[in-house]
Amino acid sequence: MKQHILYSKFERFWHWTQMALIVLLLLTGFEIHGNITVFGFEESVRLHNSAAWSFIGLTAITIFWMLTVGQWKHFIPSKNNYKKQFRYYAYGIFRNEPSPHANKTNGNKFNPIQRLVYASLLVIAFPAQIITGLLYFYFRYPGNPVDSSTFEIIASIHTLLAFLLVSFLLLHIYMTTTGKKINTYVKEMVTGLHEIEETQENIKA
Repeated sequence: MKQHILYSKFERFWHWTQMALIVLLLLTGFEIHGNITVFGFEESVRLHNSAAWSFIGLTAITIFWMLTVGQWKHFIPSKNNYKKQFRYYAYGIFRNEPSPHANKTNGNKFNPIQRLVYASLLVIAFPAQIITGLLYFYFRYPGNPVDSSTFEIIASIHTLLAFLLVSFLLLHIYMTTTGKKINTYVKEMVTGLHEIEETQENIKA
């Protein structure tokens, strides 16, 4: 086995900070809606607003970083090995078959399905959640220019996206357990190191 740095310090900071903020936003958001009780309503509102602004700030910094160092290329959807990866996720993974994208490289970090999902989050889900959240924040007061029916639609979209994020989060957590060991992928995102099997092809490279 040989190791190489796959995830930079900033990528790891972005990943774990983003995850913490999303979990906090989900907990406080569902408490504001009256679904759960964790912090108390007033504290949840305060925490939700603070976490939302922090998330927006982190997103802005990350976009700048991606454009500056070219990391945005990793999130471009690709058809290469899409069928193989889909087959692996559909049933190959349950038969202990090797992943088609086991040896990740700095030039190709994500498999085609990951690229599609992550691109959808970055380009569609996160911006929509931020926009609907800002509209809710600024136009929730009496006398605002947004009529009640439109406001209800905005709030519903924001809530629906929150449920979709919960689904993604649960699936994402499950997928972290499907490496060679149950903690392989989590360890990669903590240390930044990825192990590659030293096949004849890798040794020549």
